[in-house]
Formats: sequence, C-alpha cells, structure tokens
Amino acid sequence: MSKKKESYQSAMLELQEIVTQVEANAISIDELSEQMKRAASLIAFCQNKLRATEGEITTLFGDDSNDG
Repeated sequence: MSKKKESYQSAMLELQEIVTQVEANAISIDELSEQMKRAASLIAFCQNKLRATEGEITTLFGDDSNDG
C-alpha cells in the first residue's frame, strides 16, 4: 500500500471541500469536530509549505532588501 504524498494543491482542494460542506450544512454535528481538526491540520501544512518555499526562494535569490 503506497501513501500518496500530500501537496499544497491537494490540501487546498480538500480545505475548499470542507468549507463548502460546512457552508451548505452538509456535515453532521457528529462529523464537524473531525472535519475542523482536519481543516486545522491542512492549514498548518499549507502554512509550513509556504514558509519553506519562501525560505528556498530567499536562499536561491538572496535578500536584495539589504542592498543599497
């Protein structure tokens, strides 16, 4: 059984799906807590991915804001 690596795009799509379901009242109260935990996990994943990408870009191109 191979586990698919999560990507930023797949995390965002899943978050959008959760939001849509919540807005449409399509999630039962029994599922709501689990969906909110999943959403929080997805948000943390996306934030970490964005920070890592920003760090990589800064490393590649340097911080030009100190030039002058």
